[in-house]
Amino acid sequence: MRNQAGQKTISRRSFGLLGVTTVLAASGVAAAPSAFGVGEGPGYGGNETVNTSILHTYDELVAELKTQAAKQSALELEVIGQSVKGRDLYLAKYLSNPANPTILFLTQQHGNEQLTTEGALEFIKSLGTGKNRGVLKGVNILIVPMLNADGAMGDVNFSLDNYIAKGRHLTRYNANEVDLNRDHIVKVQPETQALHNNVMRKYKIDYMIDLHHQGARSQRDGELVSGSILYPTTANVDATVLEGSKRLGAVVFHAIDPTGWGHLGRYVGGSAETISRNGIAVEYGISTLLFEMRGMSDHEYEPYVLGQKSNGYLIKQTVVTLTATTRAIADGSIATADTSFWDTLAEQTSRGEE
Repeated sequence: MRNQAGQKTISRRSFGLLGVTTVLAASGVAAAPSAFGVGEGPGYGGNETVNTSILHTYDELVAELKTQAAKQSALELEVIGQSVKGRDLYLAKYLSNPANPTILFLTQQHGNEQLTTEGALEFIKSLGTGKNRGVLKGVNILIVPMLNADGAMGDVNFSLDNYIAKGRHLTRYNANEVDLNRDHIVKVQPETQALHNNVMRKYKIDYMIDLHHQGARSQRDGELVSGSILYPTTANVDATVLEGSKRLGAVVFHAIDPTGWGHLGRYVGGSAETISRNGIAVEYGISTLLFEMRGMSDHEYEPYVLGQKSNGYLIKQTVVTLTATTRAIADGSIATADTSFWDTLAEQTSRGEE
């Protein structure tokens, strides 16, 4: 517990996330937290405690979703399936008009990449406010938070003894030690089956942003990135779908990169259709975008883990991304988004150890 101005007590859930409340206070895209940005937040390097107790557990996530559903008449929750360990997997739905375009936000395919889920929860809260509620008139929004619930809870059938975080461990893999983001063709795992059977095939989706985290040492133009983006790179993607993906990326880039606290690179990714960015674009004709935020919540390899003092601006980066893209789709401005930045956006490289 920590006291703020006026002696108001803040719960541990808010610790490290304080900038987000400020972010959402005005419009969902207000001024950034002052502490860290432009990728320069503290790395781990063995010098900082990474405490996962400040992140939502699965049960806390579900409780918050149900709280928001009770408050927001536009929000519905649907259980789309169960994890290997039997945890219900949730879909948050804002379906205002079947004729509206629909965007899907997918978080935490990899269980140790949780700040995007924290940001998605803040975004859901913002949709219940007067400032942001109006966007729902022009867009349908689907959110699958914490697809890999077992990995997020460290409830897996293999050892995590070498992982770095204090508190519960979080791992990339599901309970069967399978990478869910390599299971989008054969769809063996129950989590990917739930996603495809009860979301991708059930709803008419036009856009998808797949939110992840990467290592903490990626840079563009000599400066550590706050994240990186990429459209589908398989040769099998339809040209119209690809153009939609590039426009989606343009909205994100122009919302984040000029801020002074954000710095985005082009992600270096493969063309395999086992990856959601590629496979979903081809199978369903959905314009997809990968967004890789900087740093992970837990890992056994130190350069991948980011100090928790960076949580605030990375959560904000998620909120801004979701807010900007839903607004652009709702008002139709995504149709004219300038994609020329892709021609000069440099691929990120890896900075050596300092």
